[in-house]
Amino acid sequence: MSMISEFKAFAMRGNVIDLAVGVVIGGAFGKIVTSLVDQIIMPPIGWLTGGIDFSTMKWVLKPGDDSDPKHKIAEVAIQYGAFINTLIQFLIIAFAIFMVVKAINQLSRKQEAAPAAPPADVALLTEIRDLLKNKP
Repeated sequence: MSMISEFKAFAMRGNVIDLAVGVVIGGAFGKIVTSLVDQIIMPPIGWLTGGIDFSTMKWVLKPGDDSDPKHKIAEVAIQYGAFINTLIQFLIIAFAIFMVVKAINQLSRKQEAAPAAPPADVALLTEIRDLLKNKP
């Protein structure tokens, strides 16, 4: 089998295509959650905490120096505010995925709960067995 045909067979398998669709939708969902956190959730939290903008919170380890344009020194800082925003985004995404998995599990349990009726020949054999047991 040539490498091209082998790659085509690999790429056209259902799992690979499903994975690709999942990655694209996951990326779009991540952008929606980022917007939700940055533009809807964090402003009220900032307002409740006295106008604090979490995204700009940082701990400066070494201040930057741009007094000499030829030798600019970048600031070294730990940006824990951005980490707080990312943590909130993760919690929202994790909760949304949990709710989807929970809904799928409930649907699969309902399908498993309905027992299938035994086939007609099994029911007929059961009746014959019961009749033979009752015969003297």
